[in-house]
Amino acid sequence: MARSDKVISLVKAGVLNDKTQFKRVVESLIVDERQKNHHVIAERLEHELEKLSTSNSALNGPTQKSNKVSNLVNEISPKLKFSELILPNSVQEPLQELIEEQSRVELLRSYSLEPRNRVLLIGPPGNGKTSLAEAIAESMMVPLLVVRYEEIIGSYLGETASRLRKVIEYASTRRCVLLFDEFETLGKERGDTHETGEIKRIVSSLLMQIDSLPSHVIVVAATNHSELLDKAVWRRFQLRLQIPQPTRAQIQEWFKAFESRHNVELKYAYETLAKRLYGSNYSEIEEFGRVILRKYVLSQPSANIKNIISSTLKTWSERTFSSI
Repeated sequence: MARSDKVISLVKAGVLNDKTQFKRVVESLIVDERQKNHHVIAERLEHELEKLSTSNSALNGPTQKSNKVSNLVNEISPKLKFSELILPNSVQEPLQELIEEQSRVELLRSYSLEPRNRVLLIGPPGNGKTSLAEAIAESMMVPLLVVRYEEIIGSYLGETASRLRKVIEYASTRRCVLLFDEFETLGKERGDTHETGEIKRIVSSLLMQIDSLPSHVIVVAATNHSELLDKAVWRRFQLRLQIPQPTRAQIQEWFKAFESRHNVELKYAYETLAKRLYGSNYSEIEEFGRVILRKYVLSQPSANIKNIISSTLKTWSERTFSSI
């Protein structure tokens, strides 16, 4: 939408007292100003919008936690690149398409289309769901906002929904990736008879707030327990991607990259390493790599990397299973 169209929409929203549309247009203007490096104007608009939201919000009862947005999210400057991740085509291709859509948003809008911006990542822990969110943010050159559940979830009626709304409003004013890790914590099935009415209201509120997010905010929700998610959650996400355990071929690829990254020759067959570590997740494989690298560094100058790997492999299976 051109700037002149946004100004006209802003005036219309004011005349019609359409607060929702007014808020969306102002959020869009803030994003435009940030992209132009007009940070003072963006911050002033954001400040005025925050004052408007505060004046219109109802009191939700006493609270023991601060509602400052800085306490509700961790803002991270992403460094991890897609090229550093080993991904199946079923994951990599859809995400590259999403990034291209975000990068060519003006072309899409000239055809009255919006880029996709909601991704649900599903799979067992330790296989890179959080890393994927960071890589998306890095490729878009935007911050990664990680929702902090320990600060979001409150004990009083309406408190959690209010804090979620504050996070959504904050994210809406900037281009960013908003990560809900362990999404089942908030997106539980509303038909679950064991859950309270308050949880069901939180889920309904969360779904509506996700719907309200502009397309310049990429929402990434990650879950280890997709069976716990409310059915309506699935419909909100345009991309629903399974993140599987690494295959033997992917483990071999990981060790090749490990050698290149640390400038060390393992002197061990990749196939053997992949066979011995098959069934581990990426987090466990990375820890294995760190263990042998530490031993290698500490045993210089007479380090024997092959012996180090052999001795580590003997005890690794026991360590891995005992930690489960």
